[in-house]
Order: sequence, then C-alpha cells, then structure tokens
Amino acid sequence: MNSDLDLGWEEWLSLPLINLPFIKAKVDTGAQTSVLHAKHIEVFKVKSKKYVRFEIAPLPEKPNFMVSCSAPLTGRRKVTSSNGESEKRYFIKTDVEISGKTWEIEVSLTDRKAMQYRMLLGRSSIGPDMTVHASESFLNGQPIKKNPYSDKKKRTHKSRRALRIALLTREPNNYTSKRIVIAGQQRGHQVEPVNPTRCYLDVDTGNPEIFYDSKPLPKYDVVIPRIGASITAYGLAVTRQFELTGALSLNSPQAIANSRDKLLAHQLLASAGINMPVTGFASSPKDTKGVINTVGTVPLVIKLLESSQGKGVILAETKKAAETVINAFRGLNANFLVQEFIEESKGEDLRCMVIDGKVVGSFLRSNKEDDFRSNLHQGGIAESTTITAKERGIAIRASKAIGLSVAGVDILRSKRGPLVLEVNSSPGIQGIEKTLELDIAGEIISFCEKKLGIGS
Repeated sequence: MNSDLDLGWEEWLSLPLINLPFIKAKVDTGAQTSVLHAKHIEVFKVKSKKYVRFEIAPLPEKPNFMVSCSAPLTGRRKVTSSNGESEKRYFIKTDVEISGKTWEIEVSLTDRKAMQYRMLLGRSSIGPDMTVHASESFLNGQPIKKNPYSDKKKRTHKSRRALRIALLTREPNNYTSKRIVIAGQQRGHQVEPVNPTRCYLDVDTGNPEIFYDSKPLPKYDVVIPRIGASITAYGLAVTRQFELTGALSLNSPQAIANSRDKLLAHQLLASAGINMPVTGFASSPKDTKGVINTVGTVPLVIKLLESSQGKGVILAETKKAAETVINAFRGLNANFLVQEFIEESKGEDLRCMVIDGKVVGSFLRSNKEDDFRSNLHQGGIAESTTITAKERGIAIRASKAIGLSVAGVDILRSKRGPLVLEVNSSPGIQGIEKTLELDIAGEIISFCEKKLGIGS
C-alpha cells in the first residue's frame, strides 16, 4: 500500500486493469467493502479459470454510455448493505489509481443505477497511512472535460482483461476456426464459435438480443465474422445485431458486403485508382458481344458475382465459348462479370494477408494441373515469395478501399505491374501459416485487443 495520500469524501479515480480510466467514487469509511456498479454480469471460463464480465455506465448523467469490463473472479458471497438488505455478490480484485499511486483492492459488483455514485471506496480499500477528510472533495483533482471518456487517448489506456469473443462461423472444426479459438485462449480470452444460421434476432430498441437455439446469447466484446458466401445476407444481419448489443465487429458488415459483391468491389477499387484486370458487366443479352469486346481479347474469364474459393469462375478460350457461357448464366438469372485473362501470370497469384493496414504475410499460390485458378481449395499449391514495395502498397490500398480491417488480397503479376484480382473478407489462414510458419491467428486476436485498448 502506498503512503501519505489525502482523500476527500468524493474522488475521481482510475481502475486501469478493467478498462475504466475515470470513475467518480464516494469514499465511504462506513462501508466495509468497496462496491462497483455492474450490469449484465456473466461468469465465463478461460483455461478453467473463472472470469466475470460486466457492463458499467461510469457517468450517472450519461446512462446510455456503457463500458465493458472483465476481471478474474475471486468469489461470490453474501453482503449486507447499510439499509439491512442482503444479496449475494461477485467479487473481483483490481488495481485502483489515485494521483499516480496504485494499489490492489477487492470490489463487489452490484447494480447501482439508482445511486449517485457508481462506486464506493470502502474502508477495507483505505490504508492506515491514508487520511480521509470528510469535509473536502476532490483533493486529488478531477477531469478537465465534462465527459472524460471523450478523450480518446485516455480511453485507449492499456488494460489487461479477458475478452469474450464470438467467432461467427458454420465451420467450427476447420483449420482457421480452430486456430483462432486456440490463439484467443493462449492470450487469456474466451472464443466461442457461433453458427449464424442458428441465431434469431430480437430487434428491440431498448434491449436488442440474439437468441441461439432458443436461448439468449450473452454479451460479447468482439465478434469475428467468418460468413460463408451462401448466407451473406443473413450473416450480415446477425453481425449487425452483435454490433447493436455492444460488440465490436472485426470487419464491419458494410465492408464485408462490399467485398462479397464483386461488381461493387471492382467499382470501389477503380474509384480508388487501383489497377485491376480489364472488367466488363452487362445486364441485357443484347450486350453480350459488347461486353466481350470491352475486355478486348480472348481467352477471358467469366465470374459469378458472389462466387468464392474459385467456384463459379470459368475460362472461355474463344468468343463463341464466352457467348455460350454468358447466355447460360443469364438463363439461370445469375449475375456475373467478364474479365481480362492475364496469361503471363501462368495460373499464379499472390495472396497478401492485411491486418490493421499492414501486410503481415504473403505467399504465392499456383496450380500445377493446368488449372488457371490458383485457389488452394481448387488444388493450388502455396509457396513463399518476396513481394515488392508496390505489391505491398497496392494490397494495403485495396483493403482500405473496400473498408476491411482484416483481408486477404489476391494480386496478379502482369506485364503492366500488380493487378488486384479480389479482396476477401474471410480469408483462410492455413496456407499462409503453414507456408511461412506465421501466427496469423495470434495477429487477429492481437488486433481485437488493440481495437479495445487491451495491453499485451
């Protein structure tokens, strides 16, 4: 315990380890234990250790401003308040900081929304070398701003707390899902796979909820959306609902939608001045020859607008073959685009993994079976390569143009320089991790922490 600290009967203090850089507390020597306001209290486990997650409105005058907190659970026991009422409360231990002095205290959690002070600093948290002045207030100063949480530098104060993360996927047992779960656990967080097709949504203005197999889901700090192309629309609706409940989405729903609509993605890339293969699109059958002529040369590539993993991508060797494929797609009411074939790429492309505006790894994908598609799902082979500064720059610009914080950017190496082929919002990480021996899953979890101001 630190010494020589004068306290008023009310003080502004900090609980940095649980993400509360500012909170006004009543210093109450009549109360044995310290108390903190908490709502939506939930207990969860990380590596068999129990944690408690809760939300707090730290500013009484702003009841809708919420901060998510979590801490190791030290126990649950009965507490009798000053008015004689008893209740069982969860207890945590955390650091308190006042005037640069820091010490550990034990705090009980309860709903204090009707109280003027969101925290009581009880006598068990006040050392014998501290003096409480019952007639004085804020002896250790107070925030300059009326809303201290509007200061972004203060709000990103590094805390160390366990996060509850929802991994939105229908494939919890594939390599990428398993690695993200393990990486989260290794960094002290709980990562829970959630199948979006088993969710239904209560879009309530005051209390939006997500139900999973008929049970309400708990509150999450982060959602990592890995939504299959076949359920894009509903998957994005579920992701938006997670955001309404207060979770941070690693990639925004709008950015994911941008990447899934290939025509829109190409338009966004074009507006950002990013080089791509020449691309054409037409709605009317009368324009078939015109759109082929727009691309200019054969062979050419025809893609379904919502294809993924190399599916729905066809190479037409002649204009007649291209017309046949286009007419077949139109007969199925399928949306598609026609694209220049980059012959010199020889069935190879460069996959750059971009996280938080940086290329964290890249590798070359190629197909050794005379297939122009290099996707690993189509039999492609991954191998390490060195990328140029121009390739690195175009990958970063492409992910930014689509709006993605985490993206796999596919680049073709052409005679006129790097050309962006596609920007993927849910890139698999098996190829890049195994080829380059990188911890991409750890980078994803680290980015989650950074977005929430969580320290290493």
